Amino acid sequence: MAQKISLTDWQQQRGRSSDAPVTAADDSLVYRTDTGTVQKAPTTHMAGTAYPDGTVRLKREKKGRGGKTVLTISGIAKPEAELVELCAALKKKCACGGAVKAGVIEIQADKRQLIEQHLSQLGFIVKWAGG
Repeated sequence: MAQKISLTDWQQQRGRSSDAPVTAADDSLVYRTDTGTVQKAPTTHMAGTAYPDGTVRLKREKKGRGGKTVLTISGIAKPEAELVELCAALKKKCACGGAVKAGVIEIQADKRQLIEQHLSQLGFIVKWAGG
């Protein structure tokens, strides 16, 4: 059977004094009587994932797309909103359609040179991958 201990003893065992301020890093804390509901700091979720070498990969794909050529741009570790903005800029530059799906930008044209040039101007290291 578990031994009953006081709140201050329990907090000292966890490494926190009873009068220490509560931070958002305290994941188990939901409500505190003196301050009310504890708000957690919002986290920015990265939609894309970067490659270990830090390059952005341009890949031309046709498989499973009804014979249509699509450029996929992967390796950009940015939040979803920034990927959508970058996709919109690339679509305007190439005068074509496109979308962001699962952290990968898809451009509906085979304009690798133009996209590589634009991404290089933005400071990305670009590498061609695939066909």
